[in-house]
Amino acid sequence: MNDEVLVKVEHVSKKFCRDLKRSLLYGVSDIAAELIGNRKSDQLREKEFWAVNDVSFELKRGQCLGLIGHNGAGKSTLLKMLNGLIKPDKGKITMRGRIGALIELGAGFNPILTGRENVYNNGAVLGFSKREINKKFDAIVDFAEIGAFIDTPVVNYSSGMKVRLGFAVAAQMEPDVLLVDEVLAVGDLGFRIKCYNEIYKIIERAAVIFVSHSMPEVSRICNTGLMLKNGSSHLFSQDVSQVVLAYYSQFGGEKVSVEGSNKASIRQFSFGNLSAMTTVQVADGKFQQPNIEVSNEAKVKFEALVEVDPGIRQFSVIISVIDVDQKLVAQITPKADMYDNTGSLIKVCVELDTLMLNTGKYTLSIHLFRNSEVVDRGEIITGIRSAIKFSVKNNKFTGAAPILYRGNWS
Repeated sequence: MNDEVLVKVEHVSKKFCRDLKRSLLYGVSDIAAELIGNRKSDQLREKEFWAVNDVSFELKRGQCLGLIGHNGAGKSTLLKMLNGLIKPDKGKITMRGRIGALIELGAGFNPILTGRENVYNNGAVLGFSKREINKKFDAIVDFAEIGAFIDTPVVNYSSGMKVRLGFAVAAQMEPDVLLVDEVLAVGDLGFRIKCYNEIYKIIERAAVIFVSHSMPEVSRICNTGLMLKNGSSHLFSQDVSQVVLAYYSQFGGEKVSVEGSNKASIRQFSFGNLSAMTTVQVADGKFQQPNIEVSNEAKVKFEALVEVDPGIRQFSVIISVIDVDQKLVAQITPKADMYDNTGSLIKVCVELDTLMLNTGKYTLSIHLFRNSEVVDRGEIITGIRSAIKFSVKNNKFTGAAPILYRGNWS
């Protein structure tokens, strides 16, 4: 890791006004104050708020900072200050070297100019001569994959084409600092993969600030993390998994819901590592939704006490794991032969050597099915969605995928 600091942010703050007319008035008074040499007030005036408040961090060459937070946390405002589009009201920003930025769709492009003309304009802004841009031009066009459209006015480009050209210019101009906002989400899958591969190369020689709401992407690309909350720095860490967990902890997750034909009921269930299982009693279909931590290094077990309608001879059980994006990431499939209904309480158990889940927040759902000739898994006779909320914390970063296999290497 190179010790050269390329980005240094010291106690940076930026305030905005919620009222347009008042905002214009404040803007004129601030400009007048600067012209006569007076210092702008650090205090909030009527209807003003801190969009970014007292944020500090350093980024060295070879580092990629994952900048995360909920909508309105201040991420885009901070990026615009880093790129010099707006000035901070307090604090100091030091940037060294060439800065490539892709912080808004089509930002920096003149819509009435062609793609070719915009490439030369952007290159000139970054400090490249026409001769240097000529050398890189073919590589930019090849990377952007826009072919014959390079001489078409940018106003006629699709959103995906704008992203392609914008990222191609930002990446191929060999920046020392690269700023990437959420805009890559607009591109198609093939181009996004191409961009991520290019970001890996850029990180080796530059400092990258990557903004995304996709925590798997942040875990996959970044080696440093900063979470903003209400404009302030909530957590800055070299351990990206800590920052990702802090982001996930803001969301309560899906609420519990009971579904099915009510031909069965779940009276009690337990879940957790063998040494620390959490048990929940269910009374009249109501129960508290526990929130527990599960180690990914130890065995886990799920138990449930179920009662099934006497008219149902056999049933099966499926347990599902859902992440905070409400994506089904894993399932514990039923045993090969179905459970026989004894007419009394039945204890269903399943044990796993490890969950194999990556760091994150998850919910556990359980469903009971009756066999059917029409549908393989059968009718849902009862089910509890998001019965348990649980978190997994790996001690070290081992990958970005939601499922991690531990093989016997030789």
